[in-house]
Amino acid sequence: MPFARLTDPGYLLALAVIFLFALPLHELAHAWVAERLGDSTPRRYGRVTLNPMAHLDPIGALMLVLAGFGWARPVPVNPLYLRYGPRVGMALVGGAGPLMNLLLAGLGIIAYRTALEVWTVPSGIVLQFLGAWIFINIGLAVFNMIPLPPLDGYRV
Repeated sequence: MPFARLTDPGYLLALAVIFLFALPLHELAHAWVAERLGDSTPRRYGRVTLNPMAHLDPIGALMLVLAGFGWARPVPVNPLYLRYGPRVGMALVGGAGPLMNLLLAGLGIIAYRTALEVWTVPSGIVLQFLGAWIFINIGLAVFNMIPLPPLDGYRV
């Protein structure tokens, strides 16, 4: 992701769209797994939803725009309610977000390869968007697996 492109409004719009999908789906994965493991806390807080506004942190979103680094609102989870015990349950919940980002990157790879095979001359804009989609989702998965709090890797 070249820094010179950060002044291009089209590129910034593409990044906003990517993060508007990637971050809420990452957090939704945490909420969904926590609920499947017996914790109703995410549902009580309205976090088992595709609505991106439920997952976006206002300060994290502002920092993403201003500094290129931001965060989503963490999903509330009560480890005591999780099946398989707090330690294993939190590891499963923690791993769900990065796994979602890898799934999204995989879908991006499939779309990228399909675009190359279907179109005789694929649109450069589409390929650039998909390339950024793949790069950002893999980056989010790797970054979130760093074993430091409050990142997901700390719980896994």
